[in-house]
Amino acid sequence: MEENQLHVPNGWDEYCLGNILNYEQPYKYTVDSTDYNDKSGIPVLTAGKSFILGYTTELHDVYQNTPVIIFDDFTTDSKFVDFPFKVKSSAMKFLKPKNPDEFDIKIIFGYLQNLKIRETGGDHKRRWISEFSKLKVILPPFSEQTTIARILSKVDEAIAQTEQLIAKYTRIKTGLMQDLLTKGIDEYGKIRSEQTHEFKDSPLGRIPKEWECNTLISFCEKIQDGTHFSPKTDSNGAYKYITSKNIRMGHLDLTNLEHINNDAHKKIYRRCSVKYNDVLLTKDGASTGNICLNPLDEEFSLLSSVALIRGKKGKLLNEYIVQFFMEESGQKSLVDQMSGNAITRITLTKINNTQIKVPLFDEQQRIVQNLKSKENLIINERIKLSKLQSLKAGLMQDLLSGKVRVNHLIKETATT
Repeated sequence: MEENQLHVPNGWDEYCLGNILNYEQPYKYTVDSTDYNDKSGIPVLTAGKSFILGYTTELHDVYQNTPVIIFDDFTTDSKFVDFPFKVKSSAMKFLKPKNPDEFDIKIIFGYLQNLKIRETGGDHKRRWISEFSKLKVILPPFSEQTTIARILSKVDEAIAQTEQLIAKYTRIKTGLMQDLLTKGIDEYGKIRSEQTHEFKDSPLGRIPKEWECNTLISFCEKIQDGTHFSPKTDSNGAYKYITSKNIRMGHLDLTNLEHINNDAHKKIYRRCSVKYNDVLLTKDGASTGNICLNPLDEEFSLLSSVALIRGKKGKLLNEYIVQFFMEESGQKSLVDQMSGNAITRITLTKINNTQIKVPLFDEQQRIVQNLKSKENLIINERIKLSKLQSLKAGLMQDLLSGKVRVNHLIKETATT
């Protein structure tokens, strides 16, 4: 590992992390059983993305000496924790400042989030003692550290509140989706019930008497998959080449997008001419069953791992198809048609014969409108979250390097 080359601003000092942080082994605080509760008890943590693995009823040897940084010794992921907890894995370190009156733990956590070490291969070694403890950081005087920490904490609070709103709106939408796609909504905007409305039996359970339940193909103008040969991709190609990796649940992901040239596109597009607002469904691979609307008003080509679905005009809304197959019972209809163990797949024939519940066309429009209004709330909060995360990243880069000093930032904020 190369020596860190750090620019030290006036009044700041350089420190090795191992000289300013104590570490504690987690063995005492690991759970005896991984039979977790989903909602209540003592949180069981990991330093990775999932963070809270579940909740345990074990009350002995709970870690209480918070705030603390938990550091994964293998992946080098870290989390800031300010509540009592237990852990599953012993492959981590608990980190705290040796002198909390001199070093602010949140500032040190900020540095840990930004630090990168060159990968040394799959040696699976514990990396706090061997590498991270030897890394150098620059720190301002303690008063400036605490001011930086307060600024970053304000942004963290806004991020946490936004994440909570996203989770809340998602729960509301999920509940509403289940009601609308099983009971429907009448012309007065009321969700139906069997106490107030007539229902009937169907292959997919009880449905309002006006609804139909039949195979997907009986309501569709077209169901077709993409090319069954793999054209040579071309980074300079003029046409997008959409595969299963681009189909997410509810949206088209254009990151890691491939392209093909004009000749290859002409051969493929004749088989599967996708239009704006068509439904795209993954047919095989890890993402089998992912479904979204096509938002692109342009020609592009599909691989055979993706199917195009187009509802009959005035009979089946494409937006309703997506909402139906995103809901739990709709997903089950697809899963029941899948085959394969290592690689799951669903054939065009089975997609054609998948059962779907279909309300009258005007009711489909009401259902889609209601769900879109909730989805728009989630989208707006996600946009806000992305902006806050970018703001925090910029602040950390500026404030933790000394590029922007907090006294200047406070003066600028006061005058705006």
